[in-house]
Amino acid sequence: MREYLERPGFIAEVIRTDRRKTADIRVEDGAVLIVIPISLPIERVDSLLKTKRTWIKEKIALHREAQPASEKQFVSGEAFSYLGRNYRLKVEEGAFQPVRLLKGRLVVTVPKGKDQPHMIRNALIRWYKRQAEQKLCEKVERYAPIVGVEPADVRIKTFKSRWGSCTAKGILEFNWRIMMAPNRCVDYVVVHELCHLKRHDHSAEFWKEVGKVMTDYERLRTYLKHSEYGVW
Repeated sequence: MREYLERPGFIAEVIRTDRRKTADIRVEDGAVLIVIPISLPIERVDSLLKTKRTWIKEKIALHREAQPASEKQFVSGEAFSYLGRNYRLKVEEGAFQPVRLLKGRLVVTVPKGKDQPHMIRNALIRWYKRQAEQKLCEKVERYAPIVGVEPADVRIKTFKSRWGSCTAKGILEFNWRIMMAPNRCVDYVVVHELCHLKRHDHSAEFWKEVGKVMTDYERLRTYLKHSEYGVW
């Protein structure tokens, strides 16, 4: 269950879960996230955000300073790739609404102000992460029996220079930015990490396992190696 709270300079995404007894405030990729128990009153959430406002603003500022220069201005008409296809951004002004894919456009509603580009960027990242959570889990479920493995868990992460990883505990971690690549490339990354559950190296035996499932893996691997998805 997700809710959104508009506050000066940022939008806080509120997630209610029965797996927490206390509130947890995070700033991930410059976006504010607060995970709370299901029964916690929204007034209490507002109080927590006020208490942590200075810390939140500092975290957001540090994230912005660390970001490389981007050609994106996050305005209507800009193109953003999803599964290899470009979709035009449509920005509407008003009370915040998360990104929706409507009639071939990525539509987002944000309040007017100097922080609007940052809010749009964060809203887009949140949308890509939600798509990654759904699509990558579906693909893992599809390919795991074919590879002949069973991962311990699937998690969505932010990596600077890799598309995914397989931990020693059998947890598959995927970079949300892979959702910008063509669908076949996403399949390859999933198969690649699943095969690491058999071989934790990049030996000839490992690539043989990948090739059993995807005969065109070399082409896909080369394509991703030279791609620049998600530089914004």
